[in-house]
Amino acid sequence: MEFGITFKGFVSPDRARYLVRQAETSGFSYCWFYDSHILWRECYPAIAMCMEHTKTMRFGPCVTNPKARDWSLAASLWGSLALQSGGRIDVGLGRGDSSVRVMGKKPATIAQMTEFTQKVKAMIRGEEVSYGECPEPVKFPWATGYELPIWIGAYGPKALQAAGEVGDGVILQIGEPELLRWFSQQCFNAGEAAGRDMSNFKVQAAAPAYFGSKEDCIEATKWFPAMVGNHVADIVEKYGADNPDIPSSLTSYIENRRGYDYSKHGQSDNPYLDFITPDIVDSFCVLGTPDDHIAKLQTMQKAGVTQFNIYLDNGDEENIIAQYGKHVIPAING
Repeated sequence: MEFGITFKGFVSPDRARYLVRQAETSGFSYCWFYDSHILWRECYPAIAMCMEHTKTMRFGPCVTNPKARDWSLAASLWGSLALQSGGRIDVGLGRGDSSVRVMGKKPATIAQMTEFTQKVKAMIRGEEVSYGECPEPVKFPWATGYELPIWIGAYGPKALQAAGEVGDGVILQIGEPELLRWFSQQCFNAGEAAGRDMSNFKVQAAAPAYFGSKEDCIEATKWFPAMVGNHVADIVEKYGADNPDIPSSLTSYIENRRGYDYSKHGQSDNPYLDFITPDIVDSFCVLGTPDDHIAKLQTMQKAGVTQFNIYLDNGDEENIIAQYGKHVIPAING
């Protein structure tokens, strides 16, 4: 199993440099950044900086969307980062949540997300591409043929289908093993139906991890199911609360959800957390002692997870990275 960490855009430059060096030394192979340019600072200067302070770690947004930047600009940005880092850039892609909704804009459609994936990968490879309303096709004369890995962030059936059909992997913001199994199987089914070779398809579980008593762990990470609930509410609105194609264990917990404050996105002081129960926090996150973490990750691995990406949003970052480097990663990977 691969291991990653994720930063929000308010991490200080000095701290980011320190933590990525610690993480790489501890056995982490990925570092991801939230991409929400209004709520937090632009992530790509930080990614470029951290690339210069690591040797093997891969970087990328977790996640960006087709509406954040002109498609040729996004492709040029990622192709440039690939060139200067020796090919250490991936992209997590979704329809768009906090980075567009905080401005009152609607997320992209599944069709737009799919087309964006295909067109951007082609541009970075060096192919001539036409897209949108651009009157002339685009081709980068400096392209090196880099094959950009794009992971699709998904929950709903159509997004999971798109991940399987066009993505190199899927990002699942949850740590519940049975839901992870169900989500990932939808991707594999779609990819195989489309005639794709799915042997190298990756499945990322992105969720907080925390060490300590169960009470302290739950208090530190209770913001996370609320953030997930924001996406689940979209699914319920689109497909219905009782849709047999969607597990009730995913949708039922938001029954008493009253709203969401995007200015407090992914933060423990979000005012709309009262519908979150301790059992849900424990289910969605990876909490407790090192042995608790190891046991849950082994179950997630059996469910098909190939990368566990820790949302480092709760404090105690050095200790979390150190515990994983000393105890958890060696136990999982031998």
